[in-house]
Amino acid sequence: MAPSKKKHASNQACVIPGGFTVLSVQFNSDSVAQHKLYVKEHKVRSERSSHRPMDRTLFVLNIPPYCSEDVAKQMFSQFGSVQSVELRDHPGSSQDSGPKISKFFRPAAKQGFKVGYVVFENSSSIAAAKSHPHNVPLVVCTEKRRVKTGTQKWIQQYTESFIHTDNLQKIVDSFMEGYDKRKKEEEEKQKEEAEQQQEDEEGWVKVTRGTKARPHSEAANKKTLQKEIRKKKRKELMNFYTWQHRNTQKEHIAELRKKFEEDKQRIALLRAQRKFKPY
Repeated sequence: MAPSKKKHASNQACVIPGGFTVLSVQFNSDSVAQHKLYVKEHKVRSERSSHRPMDRTLFVLNIPPYCSEDVAKQMFSQFGSVQSVELRDHPGSSQDSGPKISKFFRPAAKQGFKVGYVVFENSSSIAAAKSHPHNVPLVVCTEKRRVKTGTQKWIQQYTESFIHTDNLQKIVDSFMEGYDKRKKEEEEKQKEEAEQQQEDEEGWVKVTRGTKARPHSEAANKKTLQKEIRKKKRKELMNFYTWQHRNTQKEHIAELRKKFEEDKQRIALLRAQRKFKPY
């Protein structure tokens, strides 16, 4: 029997609807089971960030839990030099803005499959990754790159959860220095915005931008506290007058009812004393 001439192009890339390319992954060279990754070029017009350049960023779906950022970086480095790798629970905008918090102050990461953003140094690496044959799997664990799983991984995570007090103190001091610097910059910015206020001829204050910052001196805090106390007393006094006014109204209504009853009795008495005199 002659062999069939119909052969699948197994040495070509597999592209599925949505523009995603399928990449096969196996844990090590001896593994029989394979895992599928879905990659495409990252193109989001609304996200204008240098952290994820559109011409050099590869969007990856279905990254298994045993692949950390370092492992993913080394695994995708066969397509070219990798600049950075970002793993997240869900797709979303970049979070490069704001202070960078240490891993010891962040909540524990969720376990499960991730989405990733792989940033290459050259745009040609995107084409290399998308043209990779789907029947040639990417190997996660090699002799040079050992990946721990199961009990070994748990023991490693437990051991790494401890930190020396001196190192922790350095991390805390560095974070507080950055925090104080940001607070100082915010106060200076608010002060500049407050100085931009202009007062017109009639005494109205025109706010051009921002709001006036509340001073944080001891005298200012004391003055603010006294103002709050006076406001509270004024409110209590108004409530007292309201209560007194209500009582006066109740007394007035009771007096009117009393007079009404007396008038009814007087009218009834006059009617009883009336005599019929036809002549």
